[in-house]
Amino acid sequence: MERAAAPHPSGRGGRLSQETPRKGTDVRVLVVEDEQLLADAVATGLRREAMAVDVVYDGAAAQERVDVNDYDVVVLDRDLPLVHGDEVCRHIVGLGLSARVLMLTASGDVSDRVEGLELGADDYLPKPFAFSELIARVRALGRRATPPLPPVLERAGIRLDPNRRQVFRDGREIHLAPKEFAVLEVLLRGAGTVVSAEQLLEKAWDENTDPFTNVVRVTVMTLRRKLGEPPVITTVPGAGYRI
Repeated sequence: MERAAAPHPSGRGGRLSQETPRKGTDVRVLVVEDEQLLADAVATGLRREAMAVDVVYDGAAAQERVDVNDYDVVVLDRDLPLVHGDEVCRHIVGLGLSARVLMLTASGDVSDRVEGLELGADDYLPKPFAFSELIARVRALGRRATPPLPPVLERAGIRLDPNRRQVFRDGREIHLAPKEFAVLEVLLRGAGTVVSAEQLLEKAWDENTDPFTNVVRVTVMTLRRKLGEPPVITTVPGAGYRI
């Protein structure tokens, strides 16, 4: 059966729609693809899955990003301008980064897949691809990039299910916006430790977010309101937040 191409950001193409279930995650992804429309469509779809996504369109920019940012997954086109995707993969592996590499290519030859995996890629996906398969592979690689954690997070009467995108407090379901969900998930994964505003920005937003913005403070404020009384998110002055 022929696989569908990645969707347009509008959701047309039969693979992504408003009804598509979205599973929460705090995975941070770098999309490296020189076909700008495809790159932007992939990024838009991943963001709808509550992932933080950065996008670049050539291999040189990709190397610059992985040098300064902590990514869980790099979706890497193999045939890139300036610096070939193979060299970018070698760069990531050579640095000993925890980022997992999902390599994309227009060629579906077995020899090409084998060569990509031998370079150090963790997974390989030929174009065109079903977007649902891309999402599943990115999620799987994201789990491998971080230590295994319980599928359901529970603390202080809060129960968060990342797979079903559900949050309950003392049995009452709480409906959260994607960023609120992502922030709550990062705080719960902290298991009582202090999480800085910078860490929240890194995990729940992309690199285009102004580091001096008050978006974290505003999101935490609305999250507190939705979670209700008594408050469970504590502000640690000069350090961050914890549950």
